[in-house]
Amino acid sequence: METTAYIKNVKISPKKIRFLLPEIKKLQPNKALDVLFYSPEKSAKILYKAIKSALTNAKSAGIDETGLVFKVLTVDGARKLKRFRAGGRGMAKSIMKRYSHVKVILETPKETVKPITVEKPKLKVKTQK
Repeated sequence: METTAYIKNVKISPKKIRFLLPEIKKLQPNKALDVLFYSPEKSAKILYKAIKSALTNAKSAGIDETGLVFKVLTVDGARKLKRFRAGGRGMAKSIMKRYSHVKVILETPKETVKPITVEKPKLKVKTQK
């Protein structure tokens, strides 16, 4: 079972958020929240909100939070605001103000998921005497 959370158009560059991803992907989501809560970076607060949202989505769907693992944890580039600042000799120097999309997908490990078995009703066969 999977649960997802998206945070779109966050005003921080994707490179700054991706810095934390390798450490966070190794952890379970509950432990990742503890690490991110005490981290001083702005990107940690954004990742905290995304993971917390995915966990609450799982909780509302009736999935146990303790058994979840990260399936996908990505940060993609979003729109860019293009601005210009005056440079030397009358030139315009471009400034890119970048935005990000954060995507979190949590899943339950396959060994904890029990397959649903449907029993077929037994037919009663009448025999002739």
